[in-house]
Amino acid sequence: MKCEEVRTMLPLFLYGELSFDDEERLEVHVDECAACRDALARHKAMFTSLDAAEILPTQDQLDDCRTELRQRLAHVQPEHASFWDKIREGFSVHFHFAPGLMQPIGAVAMLVLGFVAARMTPGSLLGSFHAASVAEPVTSRVRYVEPVSQGRVQIVVDETRQRVLSGSVDDQSIQRLLLTAAKDPSDAGLRVESVDLLKNQPQSAEVRRALLYAVQHDANAGVRLKALDGLKDFADDPETRQVLTQVLLKDNNPGVRTQVIDLLIQHHSNAMVSVLQELMMKEDNDYIRMRCQKALHEMNASVESY
Repeated sequence: MKCEEVRTMLPLFLYGELSFDDEERLEVHVDECAACRDALARHKAMFTSLDAAEILPTQDQLDDCRTELRQRLAHVQPEHASFWDKIREGFSVHFHFAPGLMQPIGAVAMLVLGFVAARMTPGSLLGSFHAASVAEPVTSRVRYVEPVSQGRVQIVVDETRQRVLSGSVDDQSIQRLLLTAAKDPSDAGLRVESVDLLKNQPQSAEVRRALLYAVQHDANAGVRLKALDGLKDFADDPETRQVLTQVLLKDNNPGVRTQVIDLLIQHHSNAMVSVLQELMMKEDNDYIRMRCQKALHEMNASVESY
């Protein structure tokens, strides 16, 4: 990935809009490129400032905008309605205050219309409607309020619906959601639970890449330990060993480093000798030093490098 491509993708990266593969490629490039790290830091600072700023228009500005909107709408010429527009308009319900006996008559008419529509609706469509409108909890936020006339008001509401999904971890759609949750920067508990489920599926190359990413980059030690647990059967894989070697020399958590040593020494390899010797020179944890020393002795290697 080139620097120019990375710079264009930084806003999408900060908004979490990149695919897992593109995000991983970008992060690998940023780790190796100082100029792109600086660019990312500048973008983060700008995004933080924008998020912190809340610009509220004055009442005069709101009144001017509403007046201009009404004037523009008054001069809009209605276009020729299509067949489907007429059908949709025919099924649209317009609420008005009906005088006298027209109110109960209108209510009965609406009940009859609802009954007939329910009888004519296919079962699958009706089931999905109920699932969306009844079973799903809705979070609402009022965004805009405007008095109209004669005691009426117009309100714009943002609504967020929650859906409950269930299925096997082997299911691709479920697995994709877990992979996304495993990288959620705002919720360490969510990442722990997601990685704990994904670690039982390391045979998937995509899951294994997610575990390797978590081991290297997740700020929470609990998430990193869960990911290491999922990689224990792949400690002899060259890519996994390379990542684990970097983690062993750079991770600041003694528990993580200890578990990495346990994984790496499962398969005695001469390549591990120099890594353990380098760790002995910089390690300040007595237990980890003891584990390194024991592993080196088992490989008939010296504790010190020459």
